Amino acid sequence: MSAKAKDKPRYTEIRNAKALRDYFVDERFEAGVVLRGTEVKSIRNGRAQINDAFGRYEKGELWLYNAHIEAYAFGNIFNHDARRIRKLLLHKHQVRKIVQALEAGGRALIPLRLYFKDALVKVELGLCTGKKLFDKRETMKKKMQEREIEKVMKHSRA
Repeated sequence: MSAKAKDKPRYTEIRNAKALRDYFVDERFEAGVVLRGTEVKSIRNGRAQINDAFGRYEKGELWLYNAHIEAYAFGNIFNHDARRIRKLLLHKHQVRKIVQALEAGGRALIPLRLYFKDALVKVELGLCTGKKLFDKRETMKKKMQEREIEKVMKHSRA
């Protein structure tokens, strides 16, 4: 007789909706995040935002700014500050590569999504170049065309 199947683990993923609209993603990196106390519980409940967040290199380390992780509802007086600066954990060769790209100019380090990998919270970082207004318009046109094609295909099948 086999053991009972375990419930599916909750899979929480917080996405940066603005990132792909406003930037071209050149390269992607997976980084760990240093969190305190109840921050993991808040992320598990989906109470986080990374829409305005960005990465910065300071004092030989990478830091995540403006990531909003809401205070845990059942926490106590030792709850964390919602917008505190959080350290990013990467290999040295990855940090060097990112720093070179940032110092060259014209690029930004933007978090694309915040997710769980086993029991650890990870951030997918993108080395991004900003889109111009005409690039954004082109993207919108392509999406509209794809929607129209799907609509026509859907009606032709029925």
